[in-house]
Amino acid sequence: MKPYIGSGPYCYANSVAMMLGPGAPTPSVIEVLTGSPFGFHLLGGELPFFDPYGWDDRGVDDAIALLGWTCRWQGAPGDDEALAMLRSAGTALAGPVEFGLLRHIPGMTGPIESDHFVVVLGVDGDMVRFHDPHGHPYATLPVADFLPAWRAETIAYRRASYAMRSDFRRVRDVTAEEALRAALPGAVGWLRGRDDLAVPPGTIGGGAAVQQLAAMVAGGLAPRVHGHLIHFAIRVGVRRLIDAATALAGLGLTRAAAIADRQARLAGSLQYDLVAGRTAAAANTLRELAPTYDDLAAALAEG
Repeated sequence: MKPYIGSGPYCYANSVAMMLGPGAPTPSVIEVLTGSPFGFHLLGGELPFFDPYGWDDRGVDDAIALLGWTCRWQGAPGDDEALAMLRSAGTALAGPVEFGLLRHIPGMTGPIESDHFVVVLGVDGDMVRFHDPHGHPYATLPVADFLPAWRAETIAYRRASYAMRSDFRRVRDVTAEEALRAALPGAVGWLRGRDDLAVPPGTIGGGAAVQQLAAMVAGGLAPRVHGHLIHFAIRVGVRRLIDAATALAGLGLTRAAAIADRQARLAGSLQYDLVAGRTAAAANTLRELAPTYDDLAAALAEG
């Protein structure tokens, strides 16, 4: 097993690492602590994600708490209140924001229903200055452009518009290894499905969802789903699985690490097959991948 080092759409983990500052665990560890590698779901029975349904915003809170930190979460009812809140916060983790409305990114001209997180550094007059972990340090946007993106009207899981986390404080000393071990029961919960989430109609998770995706691939994917997989879902999903395998190996959980590494290898091979139109090969790979989620849950539960 060889850990991956390189770029990837890790906006949650990179933003949290920036907020925690020097001494923070690597973004790879933080991503594992969010729970994102531990599951798969088809949103509405159609759009595939290599993560468990409901982990996104909740996973950020879980990672922060597991690392021994606390912060203040806020939303706002309107533009004026949001701007006042942002001005008074100083540095803040803002998100979700609508990626397609971040007009400093080339080609972004309208909503694409894709979430993102950034670290706001301050508001200078009518400009918001922020570190964008998508590769744009010290980015700026006019307030008039930033607020619509931050409103996040197209992001279904948002708890409120203009969501942000600020006032980060360490409340206990926790090592990365301690945090990872404490996260294991949650990982099993994500893999086996939580009963405390309101799941949208048609959404399914785990091996059954992977099998359904295999059938969709074999029958011909809709262009939107195909594009989502080859431009985003596969690459971030595979990186999460590699990071999970690396973290589990570091804890001495060799069986669980081997399963996660196999998941990463299988999912990684989907990229070429789907780009090249090798649908039969991709469908077969997904059928191999499907039972590994139950296998990983069992391995983690055994310890």
